[in-house]
Amino acid sequence: MRNKKLIAVLLGLVLLVLVFAGLSLFQKEESTKETTSEQVSVGVLQFVTHESLDEIYQGIKAGLKESGYTEGDNLTINFMNAEANQNQVQKMSEKLVNEKNNVLIGIATPAAQGLANATKDIPIVMGAVTDPVGANLVTHLKKPEGNITGVSDANPVADTVDLIQTITPDAKTIGILYSSSEDNSLSQVETFTEAAEKAGYTVMPYAVPSTNEIATTVDAMLPKVDVVWTPVDNTIASAFPTVVSAAKTAKKPVYTSVEAMVEQGGVASVSLSQYDLGVATGKMTAAILKGATPAETPVEVFSEATIIVNKKVAEELGLNVPTDLLDKAEKVIE
Repeated sequence: MRNKKLIAVLLGLVLLVLVFAGLSLFQKEESTKETTSEQVSVGVLQFVTHESLDEIYQGIKAGLKESGYTEGDNLTINFMNAEANQNQVQKMSEKLVNEKNNVLIGIATPAAQGLANATKDIPIVMGAVTDPVGANLVTHLKKPEGNITGVSDANPVADTVDLIQTITPDAKTIGILYSSSEDNSLSQVETFTEAAEKAGYTVMPYAVPSTNEIATTVDAMLPKVDVVWTPVDNTIASAFPTVVSAAKTAKKPVYTSVEAMVEQGGVASVSLSQYDLGVATGKMTAAILKGATPAETPVEVFSEATIIVNKKVAEELGLNVPTDLLDKAEKVIE
């Protein structure tokens, strides 16, 4: 009899524990739901309209959605595009700050710098910034220390030099076209130059202050170089058809750092997925919305790249792309 009573008491205690455990789990789930159902606003500043930056923006929205924030539901996105106008960058940055957005996102270095100049309080997440330290956006990649963190697209320059050697083995001189107004570009040029010179190339950099000088600079550069390389550079990207047109006439191949620019007429690139970079940016933004602090959130460095080849352009220039390279390429444009 006593054993039966003891068993009943023990069963009661077990049942009580299970009830409390279930209640605790329910409260935890409800708490999580409350966190993601809270209405938040994110301000996004894009430097210029370009396919690669547009892909980053789409990726950002996807990353936010995967993390529980859906536009029109619990998320408002205030999007602005400066269209490569530096005056507009500052005006739009100040507007996004004054709108009291919970987090700000800068797509491309000039946009992130504009937001950084506008606020030291609101968290900022940068997308597509190759050299965050050189651009004076963060102090250290592992410990940013300020109100800014984000995702960096490390340009795989050594792989690009190998690509140039493979497709154009007779090339001796590489011309680099980049914008002198973008800190992001200067660091890439320095890294690429070091890798190319180590491989035995003569490197001739040509800097342009704005898109207005691109046509004349390209015309001056092409007779002196065998191939052209462009870094991840928003100014060059916005006027890339001009570069491609002149290079095609001169029968000189252009190697790029962005897939979209290969599709526009570049010969090939070793590049990062801009969409995936955007997804990572969106997920980092979500983490900050949920309580993470930029100062303690390491900058995520994207470095896993893929090969993109425009076989059609290569054939037009009389270049023979090795079969094994085509087999390794993530994408071949016929």
